[in-house]
Order: sequence, then C-alpha cells, then structure tokens
Amino acid sequence: MIFANPTYLYLLLLLIPIIGWYIYKLSKSQASLQVSSSEGFMALGASSWKVWLRHVPFVLRTIAIALLIVILARPQSTNSWQNSSTEGIDIMMAMDISTSMLAQDLKPNRLEAAKDVAAAFINGRPHDNIGLVVFAAESFTQCPLTIDHGVLLNLFKNIQPGIIEDGTAIGLGLANAVSRIKDSQAKSKVIILLTDGVNNTGEIAPVTAAGIAKTFGIRVYTIGVGTKGEAPYPFQTAYGIQYQNVPVEIDEPTLKQISATTGGQYFRATDNASLKEIYSEIDQLEKTKISVQQYSKKQDEYEKWAILLLSLLVIEFLLRNTLVRNIP
Repeated sequence: MIFANPTYLYLLLLLIPIIGWYIYKLSKSQASLQVSSSEGFMALGASSWKVWLRHVPFVLRTIAIALLIVILARPQSTNSWQNSSTEGIDIMMAMDISTSMLAQDLKPNRLEAAKDVAAAFINGRPHDNIGLVVFAAESFTQCPLTIDHGVLLNLFKNIQPGIIEDGTAIGLGLANAVSRIKDSQAKSKVIILLTDGVNNTGEIAPVTAAGIAKTFGIRVYTIGVGTKGEAPYPFQTAYGIQYQNVPVEIDEPTLKQISATTGGQYFRATDNASLKEIYSEIDQLEKTKISVQQYSKKQDEYEKWAILLLSLLVIEFLLRNTLVRNIP
C-alpha cells in the first residue's frame, strides 16, 4: 500500500502530546475525600471495570484521529510501471469474425471454439506480449500487444460476428496485424492468422500483406478452420433459426503461400481437437528475451478506513452518554 499524500502522516506525531496531556491530567486528578481505610469500599470491587472503561472514549477518540490522518494521506493499492527482462516472443493474433464463423462443424461454433483454444494458448504463455486484431470486411485492433493477459482475455469475450461489416478481408486483417507488431523490439515476432474463408474484399491482397510481414521479419502461422465438405450453418427464418449445410470454402493455396513467404506454417483445423493440437504445436515456438512493461492502475482504499472511523466515533458517543457518562 502507498499513500498519495504521505506528508500528512507526519500529523500522527501530534498524538504524542495529546496522549501525554491525558496522562498528565490523570496524574493530577486526586480524590477530594480521603479515608484511612478502604475496607468499607471492598464491596464495590465488582464495578471496578468501570474505572478502566472511562479511558475507552479517549482511546477511541485517539484512534479516530489517527484514522482521519491516514484518510487524508489517501491510502492506495497499486503496481507501478515495472521493466524487466523475460523469456518470450511477441505474438499478434488475427482472427476472422465474419458470419461464416458461426458454422457448427466445430462446437459450439467455429468462433467460440477458436476463442476458447486461443484463450488457453494465452494462459499458457504468461511471459509473452500478445495482441489481437479482428477482421471481416474491415479490420480493427481489439487489443494491442500487452503482457496484461487478463485485459486481453476480457476483450476476447466481446468478439462476435456482426460488430463490423461482413466479409473476409484476409489481406487487410494481416496488414493490420503487421502494423501492430512491426515496431516490436523482440527478436522473434509472430502472427497467428485464423480464417474459415476466401479473401473477397479489402484493398490489400493477402500475398502483398505477407510480403510486408516478411520485410519486417515477422513469421505468419495461418490456420484454416472448417471441416472438409459441408458444415451446418444457422439461417434466420420466419420460423426461427434453421440449420442448413453449406460448402466449406477455404483458400488453402493462399494461406499456404502466406506462411511459406514469411517462414511460418499452414494448419488445417477440421474439429476442436485438431485446433487444440495446432495451437499446441505453435506453442513450441522458440523463445527469445524481450523487455516487459507492466502496469496496473492506482485505486484509492480509504473507504474501509472511513467506515472504521465512523464506527469508532459512534461507539465513543454511545459510551460517553451511557456507561461512562459524567454527572455534574
């Protein structure tokens, strides 16, 4: 825990004279009636606990003052920027989110299967900078390269077909991924491109994007997702969602050319098990030292201190007006 205003903590020194003054007052307070023997008051011993109880309000008030000073200092929980060197590579994922990814030859569908396997892959590589680009007819960066995999995995949950215009712009998705990883200082830079279709839109041809990736020393691993033959696809009808088998068309020659151009490899995932095996194989990539930068936002933690302060003041008020009430 750190404090946003640590200089306020010096006010805690004021508690020393306050406590000293209270002790001094107690030492000077003498009974106005003195007797030669206290035997007659022995029967009152049962109420001696009230003698000690009269100090409790002062103790509570002192603690309350200390808590108020701590609150003024603004306690916070945080992890600051931290640079370190670790073993890993930089990986950019480029994932197809066109509506064809709703086909159910993989369970529950291609997109959800791809998200689940990718999430397991990310969890298995805690020291890698990993980012995510999604594409359909357009492409955008869902998450830049980061070591904060918790943020990345949360952003994975929001990926659904239809959030951008439908289509399959493989070249545009690959080019976007290249732009996000090309300036990385890592010696090993990798893009994992996953699609289930044929490039049918976009201003950049897939082979052109592959040439750009090669220029920047980026290896591209391509994955074609879909069974061989036909796959059940959901269609919205007047009677609800109906499933119809549609031909599976994956431009394997282009995907193979992309991976070959960049020194990567092409894989075909026809079911969930083969998709897991593909990511497991990619997981065996060589690792190189990279610089890691971590950050987590500061968060104020004064609320619990304020609740405790309020509770002490309430208890002190009740004691002063009940058990240890002064009678004039």
